[in-house]
Amino acid sequence: MILLFDAANTLIHKPDLFDNVATVLKKNNVKFDFTELKKQHKFISELINFPDKTSRDFYKTFNKEWLYSIGVIPNDELLEEIFTSCSYLPWSPFSDTINLKKLDIKKAIISNFHGGLNQIIDEYYPSVFNSMIVSEIENIRKPSIEFYLRAIEKLNCLPEEIIYIGDSIKLDVEPALKLGIKAWLIDRENYYPNFYRSLNSLNDISLDTLSK
Repeated sequence: MILLFDAANTLIHKPDLFDNVATVLKKNNVKFDFTELKKQHKFISELINFPDKTSRDFYKTFNKEWLYSIGVIPNDELLEEIFTSCSYLPWSPFSDTINLKKLDIKKAIISNFHGGLNQIIDEYYPSVFNSMIVSEIENIRKPSIEFYLRAIEKLNCLPEEIIYIGDSIKLDVEPALKLGIKAWLIDRENYYPNFYRSLNSLNDISLDTLSK
């Protein structure tokens, strides 16, 4: 059995992101609800697929939709301030991933990410993951079924021998389930309370439960 993970917003995240955006909005006298700000970011992320390497133009498009979703008409000055405040923020591990090393099972990562993911993961999870399948390196991306087939080939296993955890229904759970992989959604903020295969935390996850 192999425990396979997505990376961004499953294992690692940028903890300063929302606080920095909130600071910019407050500075510009924009009224908003912080919980709704985070929720809409998640929903927009399901609709707009992040490229392996992001750019100013990408974030301008993304942040426009994000602002619209919370009832704010964007302008160039506001978009530039948000971009500047969020550029080059560091990645950090989620606190509930600290015990992954203790799980006696082979672990791997499949991620839409640039080639620098190996360095980030090695910094926070030394000697935890046996394999990493990264979109920029493989030149194929989620939600492509071919990307998951590539991972199955590299991991040298059957789909039913994989337990997969990711934070996106569209990119992670749906395509994996189509191949017979035991896929689960990590939903720490409970954005999808009615989704039938979700986890609220990686703390104390049971391999018996995940194998269902």
